[in-house]
Amino acid sequence: MKVIVFGATGTVGKLATHKMLADGHEVTAFARSPSKLQIEHENLTLRAGDAASRDAVAAAVEGQDAVVITLGAGMSRNSTIRSAGTRNVILGMQQHGVKRLVCQSTLGAHESWPNLNFFWKRVMFGGLLRPVFKDHELQEELVRVSGLDWTIVRPSAFAPALATGGYKENFPASERSLSLKIAPSDIAGFLSRQLSEAQYLHRAVGISN
Repeated sequence: MKVIVFGATGTVGKLATHKMLADGHEVTAFARSPSKLQIEHENLTLRAGDAASRDAVAAAVEGQDAVVITLGAGMSRNSTIRSAGTRNVILGMQQHGVKRLVCQSTLGAHESWPNLNFFWKRVMFGGLLRPVFKDHELQEELVRVSGLDWTIVRPSAFAPALATGGYKENFPASERSLSLKIAPSDIAGFLSRQLSEAQYLHRAVGISN
């Protein structure tokens, strides 16, 4: 499958690119500086561009079979690149007839809010990261009304030192036994899985240890 990853140089985007290549896909890595991936593979194409540019995004989407969004804003708390970039991706997909979209969001968005504990509800998403959280919620809203074959993936907080495997998926909003941490490599693997599975088509699914 030919797949393009938007946000390919981020923590999860880089790992997802690795995993998709290992799974046999032809991957285009879209980022402002895709050379930061430092990956060489015969099935990898590097494409420099800004997700905030509608024209650049549309041109990159043309000819792809699927799109994976792992957009992030680094340390910025006020960037709206997740929603703005996702809007451009959706428009590009609609323009070129590309249907399959896998979008990374965050656990806690919309109906998954009850999964969070007091710290995440009040201190992080209710305070320090409130603009980031709201941008994720807008991003999800755009995906849901896109008319595409979408899956929204909601991981909990990244924990790079956490051992991989054993995470939970597709748990209800009433689930309270979560550590609210997950290894980025597990997120990457889950994203790649969605390219060959339809279990979570038109669904938002949480993943967490």
